[in-house]
Parts: sequence; structure tokens; C-alpha cells
Amino acid sequence: MQSVLFSTDEKIGDIERELRAAGVRYVVGLDEAGRGPLAGPVYAGAVVVDLEKLDEAWLACLDDSKRLKESARQAATLEIVENAVAFAVAFKTAQEIDEINILQASLRAMEAALESISLDLDAAVILVDGKQKIASELTQYALIKGDSRSYAIAAASILAKVGRDKEMAEHHLTWPEYGFDRHKGYPSQRHRDAIIEHGPCAIHRLTFSGAKQHAHRLRP
Repeated sequence: MQSVLFSTDEKIGDIERELRAAGVRYVVGLDEAGRGPLAGPVYAGAVVVDLEKLDEAWLACLDDSKRLKESARQAATLEIVENAVAFAVAFKTAQEIDEINILQASLRAMEAALESISLDLDAAVILVDGKQKIASELTQYALIKGDSRSYAIAAASILAKVGRDKEMAEHHLTWPEYGFDRHKGYPSQRHRDAIIEHGPCAIHRLTFSGAKQHAHRLRP
């Protein structure tokens, strides 16, 4: 592969085009969702994109999941499932986050998602959102704000976000008093007030400020 030096002002997809010009065919985007919440798991998505089939029609629906409305994320998920070479989602629980910290849990979730893809990826390039690389011998780039710079990372962020939101909606059925269906576990004032009133539940992250002060009141 030729040497690649990414620009700091590229548009989304420019990274994939540069890699294609350098002789790369497959890229794997990795991203997580749920680093900031006080409750619930951290999810990670992995999406394989064939750079020889950069179809702008379906790629146009991809963007940083945080900038898309829920309906747009659902529509994008259908496009990813239909058009990506392969994809996978993995997660680490709130208990695992408390045991190894949120950064390590996020990285391990991304590693698990990558390992779930049953393709020969020896010639692929990994694009990871953020500053940290994962444990892998494959060529990889860590890209700050990668979910707004890379199609593959944006796709991974969408799968992670959609998967996590779905799980938090399910947790709401068990613990409706916290409002997980609305804030998805993020530290809104309503969520903080609910923890003060009811104490934390089984999916709260007891090492996070806002929940750890009430860990002694953990509900059975």
C-alpha cells in the first residue's frame, strides 16, 4: 500500500477515496456508542466497506449518528445491512465498564465487533473513531471525529447507536421510573433526580459520578 497522509479538512468519504487511490480495497469502520451515560452498556459497531463499490447513493445517508434523527438512523441501518460487505455489533455491560473503565470497555467492544466478522481481513485497513487504536495487527488509523470524516466509521456509529438505543428502550420496561426510553441513560437532570429518589439499579455504572454517590443504595 502506498503511503497515505490524510488531510485535516476532508469531507466525509475523502478518506475512503484516498485509501482506494493508494490501492486499498476493503476498510473496516469501528465506532462506539454510549461512553457518557450513567447507565447501560457501551456498544460498538464494525462495518466493512468495499472501496471498489463506493456507491454514493447509499453512502449519502451516512453521517455521525449523533447528528441524525432517529428515523434517519433507522433508514441508514437498512442501507448498511443491504450494502455493506459485512457488519457486526458487540457490547460491554455496565459491570464490565465498572471493572475495567469506560475507555478499555469501549476498545474491547470494538475489538469484539471486529472479531465477530467472519471474513479474511488481512488486506483490510481499520479506521477507528477517536485517539486510541485497538489491539490488532492489521493496518489501522485512529481518526479524531472519524464518524464525520469516514463513511465506514459513520456506518459503525449508526449501528452502535441503534443497537444501544434499542436495548435501553427494553430496560425502560423493567425500570420505567428512570426514563431510559427518553435519555437512554445519559446524565439528564431527570435521570439524576431519579437516581437520587430511587437509588441506582442493576444497569447503572457505579463508578460514574451521579451514580457512585448512591452505590450503597443499589436496588436488588
